[in-house]
Amino acid sequence: MGQNLTQARDMIAKAAQQRPNDGAIVDSLGWVMLRQGETVEAVKTLERAVELDPEDASINGHLGDAYWAAGRKLEATYQWRRALTFNPEPDDAAKLEAKLQSGGGHQATVVSGQ
Repeated sequence: MGQNLTQARDMIAKAAQQRPNDGAIVDSLGWVMLRQGETVEAVKTLERAVELDPEDASINGHLGDAYWAAGRKLEATYQWRRALTFNPEPDDAAKLEAKLQSGGGHQATVVSGQ
């Protein structure tokens, strides 16, 4: 929801230290970094999350969002298309489709309730 991001990041960072190979936790850390405007670190962190859980639609969608924010438009659209191949929830699929159709204009739309 964009509130208490610093506190959320601290809690997620602690969880990531305890479970560094948990794709969902690493994804959450990357997502909060992105929300805080730390695009370069968010991309690195979300790329790691995709390595840990390569077939997760939400994580792939978040990486697409980070690529878009970093100006890497082609890679963003690739990730959003890739996310669609992993059977996302219908609401998430609609958000991904909207991003693809609008050229990423809905980048700030959160995928999977993060």
